[in-house]
Formats: sequence, C-alpha cells, structure tokens
Amino acid sequence: MEKVLIVEDDEGISDFVKLELEHEGYSTCLASTGRMALEVFVAEKPDLILLDIMLPELSGLEVLRRIRKESNVPVIILTARGETYDKVNGLNAGADDYLAKPFSIEELLARMSAVLRRSAAPAAASLGSLKIRGLELSPESMSASLNGNPIEFSKTEFLMLKNFMEHKGQVLSRDSIITAVWGENHFIDENNVDVYVGYLRAKIDQVAKEEYIKTVRGAGYMMVEEGKK
Repeated sequence: MEKVLIVEDDEGISDFVKLELEHEGYSTCLASTGRMALEVFVAEKPDLILLDIMLPELSGLEVLRRIRKESNVPVIILTARGETYDKVNGLNAGADDYLAKPFSIEELLARMSAVLRRSAAPAAASLGSLKIRGLELSPESMSASLNGNPIEFSKTEFLMLKNFMEHKGQVLSRDSIITAVWGENHFIDENNVDVYVGYLRAKIDQVAKEEYIKTVRGAGYMMVEEGKK
C-alpha cells in the first residue's frame, strides 16, 4: 500500500483528497504548512507527495527544493489554474508532474499512477555506462559526470538524458521523448520536453561550452557525438 503525503492548507481540499485516496487503497498523511510538510516527510517517509505551491511558513517550491537535496520521492505539485510560472519553477525544482486546481479526482489518480509506475521502473535497461565525449552516465547508480566533474540531475532529467545517449545520432521527436520518459499513458504536453531540454543544456552544454543536444527544427532533438563550440 503506497503512502501519500498531502500538503495542502485548504482543509476542505485536503480532507476530500484524503477520503478519495483512502477509498482507492492508499494510506495518507497530512501537512498544512511548509515546515510541517518537512517534518511529516521525515517521520512518515511517503511514497509520493501531493504538494500545494501556496503554503504558510515555507512555500511549496522551497519545500520541494529541500526534499530534493535528500530524496527522489515522486512529487506532484498543485498549482492555480493558468499559473505557468509555478509549473515551470516546480519542474525546475524537481517536481515529477503538476496538476492545476480545480482538478478531478480521476485525473489526480491517473497522474499519481503514472508517476508511481515511472518511479518504480528500473532506472537502467542495462548496467553498462554511457559515454559521449566528456559526458558519462552510469544508469546503475544514477550518477553522471562531465569532464570528470559530478553533475546532479533530477530523476526526470536523468531519464531524458539516458534516452538521448542511448539514441545518440538519432533525431527524437518530442512525442517519442515523452513516451520514453513519462510512459504511454501520460498527461505531459510537448512544452515540458522543451523545458527539460533547457535544464539539460544548462547543466551540460553551457558548462562544457560545446553542443551536446541539438535542436532539429520541425523534428525534435538529437544527441550529437561531435558538437559545435
């Protein structure tokens, strides 16, 4: 039975979500402030976190940043409808998905199921390391380095980079990237691919001062073995 931490300061929403999730067989724990969320996270060790962005004491984004320093537990952030800023910053901070309020319980359950499946899936199809120029990836340990220097990636970033490196020299469409990283039954739009490619470039291309991930106009992206400087 998976345990879900619901972090929400609106008691009506948290009670409703708690009731529905327990009806579906999940166990739950609650937190109504950012600081309480961190305390409950340490004490309860949840399998998934539903995290509201607007919280008393500490914002949801700050809670997420602190959790990501020590855990890759799946996190779905809850945002106000149309708040693109919150969505982008939530993904940047390491969220696995986002859901805009108000939401249906059916959509929430589907997103939770997809995120939990992805989290439970093995990180590596093979145990061998992947290497392109100065970039090296170890799927077994989920570690990476660039020119000998360690790089920290979120789980989503790691899975996307692994997909690129396994298909080096091939043009990958946004849709194929989404399927490889988020699975078949996803709720991710193509703009999220562009956001995550931006994160990868910031950690790889901009640091190495040479191109690793190339944009192929009208088609998608490609990991190149020889990049422009």
